[in-house]
Amino acid sequence: MEGHSGKLIFGKLNGVDVIAMQGRFHYYEGYCMREVTFPVRVMYELGVKMLVVSNASGGMNPEFSIGDLMIINDHINNFPEHPLRGPNFPTGPRFPDMHETYDPEFIRIADEIAAENNIKLQHGVYMGVQGPTFETPAEYRYYRKCGADCVGMSTVPEVIVAHHCGIRVFGISVITDLGGFDVPVEVSHEEVQKAAGKAQPIMTFIVKELLKRATL
Repeated sequence: MEGHSGKLIFGKLNGVDVIAMQGRFHYYEGYCMREVTFPVRVMYELGVKMLVVSNASGGMNPEFSIGDLMIINDHINNFPEHPLRGPNFPTGPRFPDMHETYDPEFIRIADEIAAENNIKLQHGVYMGVQGPTFETPAEYRYYRKCGADCVGMSTVPEVIVAHHCGIRVFGISVITDLGGFDVPVEVSHEEVQKAAGKAQPIMTFIVKELLKRATL
């Protein structure tokens, strides 16, 4: 997986038992949705109660800047295959309700952490798409009109399965590029990685503090 180490790490973070995926399976790599979301199923069986998801994404909101951190309030699923398609797993109902998929308590705590430490946080809706191409200017504008603030090629399938399992979710996006504006902005995988790397320490700090304060 380009840009991903593909490691599964077990350890403790601030005294909390954690499982960390250093990379993930992507639909655009040729995996089916059951394979993409299989790690979440494993985490559920291991007793995981909280899932923290992060991603690099392209911003369409004109108030966003490259390097911004965006708390995911909601998402739009634009993948061609639904991760719950097929026989229903007994971890949740056949037709799960998707209100408050991203846990309100986690979002509130993250906002408190940001305010206390003078950290700029955006909020918005994440659009999940198949990839692997970056979006055309017209696609950026289309997704923006659909109600999305940023777009990426991951996260949504894993979050849907986690929610179906009753796992509470906190999601955060790093705005690594911008699109859909009057002035065209070219983007490369290397530039995305560079922008994500700069934002990583701040994101790590927020997650560590969140684990200290959240009710798990």
